[in-house]
Amino acid sequence: MTKLSVNINKVATIRNARGGNNPDLLRVAADCEMFGADGITVHPRPDERHIRYSDVRSLRPLITTEMNIEGNPIERYTDLVLEVRPTQVTLVPDAEDQITSNHGWDTRANRAFLTDVVGRFREAGIRTSIFVDADPEMVIGAKECGADRVELYTEPYAAGYGRDREEAIAPFVAAAEEARRQGLGINAGHDLSLQNLHYFHERIPWVDEVSIGHALICDALYLGLAQAIAMYKAAIG
Repeated sequence: MTKLSVNINKVATIRNARGGNNPDLLRVAADCEMFGADGITVHPRPDERHIRYSDVRSLRPLITTEMNIEGNPIERYTDLVLEVRPTQVTLVPDAEDQITSNHGWDTRANRAFLTDVVGRFREAGIRTSIFVDADPEMVIGAKECGADRVELYTEPYAAGYGRDREEAIAPFVAAAEEARRQGLGINAGHDLSLQNLHYFHERIPWVDEVSIGHALICDALYLGLAQAIAMYKAAIG
């Protein structure tokens, strides 16, 4: 069964635009779970332009499914993860001023650093996933770093889907097959949507989790949050 983790960063972006607490991030997270989400994802960045570090601390005791914290393991982020102890941490190589994630780790070039970080999180009992491009060599490198899972960066798949979905999915199938050979769990995220998610899952049905935020929240503006989550769940059902 593939799980759906809803990334609520965009909800925090709307809240922060006006100050105050509308929409209420904690209520939205609880509602996502009530509507069928299998987990909640947050991605705090150093400038806290959407999810704040205080949000992560407030959310942790309320989440009854799985909590996934994404981010670049700078010292402040690492301390936060070790403090709140989510179900899963996803290591993403974001620059501080990056608008959104746009590439995976070079797991070979950063092997010593990633091995140390993964070891600290695993010692704390936190499942650890490394964000990688659809490259079997980077998948193998993640295994060598001690990760439990990889998260495949799916923006190139989404960008190529409309032109040639077979060509777009091919490197992801190859990377997912390598992950399975290596005994790694597989997550996927970035620009997955109702247009391309079903085919991705059809070709890689053994994916453990998809993490979706931007497209799902955009769809929820028209469909409502409950219906949007139901449709995304159906796409991986």
